[in-house]
This record gives sequence, structure tokens and C-alpha cells, in this order.
Amino acid sequence: MGMELGRIGIWSIELRFGDPAEASRAATELEALGFGAIWIPGAIDDRILADVDRLLDATSTVAIGTGIINVWKVAAADVGRWWQALPADRRARLMLGFGVSHGPAIGEQYGKPLATMAAYLDGLDATGVPAAHRCLAALGPKMLDLARDRTAGAHPYLVTARHTAEARERLGPGGLLAPEQGVILETDPARARAIGRAALSSYQHFPNYKNNWRRLGYTEEDIVGSDRLIDDLFLWGDHDRITAGVQAHFDAGADHVCLQLIRGEMGSHTSMPIEEWRTLARMLL
Repeated sequence: MGMELGRIGIWSIELRFGDPAEASRAATELEALGFGAIWIPGAIDDRILADVDRLLDATSTVAIGTGIINVWKVAAADVGRWWQALPADRRARLMLGFGVSHGPAIGEQYGKPLATMAAYLDGLDATGVPAAHRCLAALGPKMLDLARDRTAGAHPYLVTARHTAEARERLGPGGLLAPEQGVILETDPARARAIGRAALSSYQHFPNYKNNWRRLGYTEEDIVGSDRLIDDLFLWGDHDRITAGVQAHFDAGADHVCLQLIRGEMGSHTSMPIEEWRTLARMLL
């Protein structure tokens, strides 16, 4: 790994789309709690770089990651100009994740994912964004290969510990592997799975995820939201169950695990889950 992310990070939609002042205060606390990195999503719009600047302003040591910068929304040249304007101490704290998003979300503009990403990386090379500070939202073997060859590594989303093991084999021993992992702080199975299904509903129609779940051995019945899929994608339950699930990623080869607190349908909650993040810190840091 070219930069220090620590073992545990927080992946948060709230820090991106919640009240900016509250998000800045929350980021300051996450840093104080000892999380190694803060990750924010960027797949739906072109304004993520400004939000990265805001989080850099609010913190001083924690790494800031993007999960992800959508290559259809933010041009490589714009990322390069922004990067070149940053002072060295800010660059040192950045892990820029890039992704090709999904055909249904992009529409007619959507092209071949591998060729599109390779061309985008060419653009980042041309503008001086170093490979050590970028990673890819890689799920399938060929995108993992591209992540291995041209970036620090991979930041997979909505994956299982089995995927982490397969990704580590593909990346080899040196590549960064930083999977996102959803966590539901609920011990009742029915309630936890209902929360997981609500969260998954935002993603179930995207071919990239469905194809990845099929590669991992899930059936069509599973993909519509079986208990098996929910239980494998989201960690829920008591302290021991959640910590064991995080450890399973490390045992499978992860360098860093980004925890996303799941409260229901994605984007339905924008208030800062400070108490829940404190609970995760007590569990895992």
C-alpha cells in the first residue's frame, strides 16, 4: 500500500449529502475517534471534489477516500487540475476511487466499461494524478486486473468476504484491497433483514452487481433479496457477530474495511449517525 488508510474506515452517504456544517463536525469526530479513513460516494453527480475539499478542511490527519468518482460525471482533466492545485499535505491524505457506474444510471452515453476506464486512467496519467493515490471500484476479474496494473488497487462495493478472497488472489499480495461493508446495528433478524432489503432495493436492478453476485454463486432467487444474500452482504447482530464479519474480510486478504452504517433505503437518511459511529468505534478500534 502506498498510503496509510488504517484498518477501519467509515463510508458515509450522510457526510456527502447531509447538512454541510453537521457533516464537517462529524468528520472531525470520526478523525478523533480513530477511524483511519473517511469515504464518500460520488456516483450520481459531478460535485464530489468540492465535498472532498470540505472534508479536508474539517480534518487534519485522516485519509479521505472517494467511493467513487463517476468517470461519466467528472472528466479526468478536471480531476487532474484539481489535484495539481492541492498542497502536498492534502494530496498525501487522498485515495481517489473511480468507477464506471451502471448503464441504467448513465443511459445512452454508457460505453464499454474496461475501455472507458482504461482511457480515463490515461487521462489521469496525463494530468499527473499518481497511481498510488487512485483505486477502482472493481468487481469482476478484468476490472480487478486493471486496478492491479494501473492503480493502487480496488475498492469493491456490496461484496462478501468470499469476493474479498477472490479479489486478493487477482490483485496479488501488493495491491490495495479496501472493500465497503454494510453494517446494521440491529439484533432482531426480521428487522435487520428488512433494513438490508430496503438498502439493497436501490441496487438490485444494476447489472454490474447482479453479475457479480452470480459469479459468487447466488441464484436468481437469492438476487431478489433472499435471507442468504442479505446475511452475506450486511453485517448485523451483536458485537461478536459484527466483529467476526469484519475480521472475515481481513482473513480473506483485505487491507482496509470501509464500514457503511445501513439504516434503510439508500439516501433516505441524511442526519449524522454519530452515536452509531461511536458504537462502531468501541467495537472495532
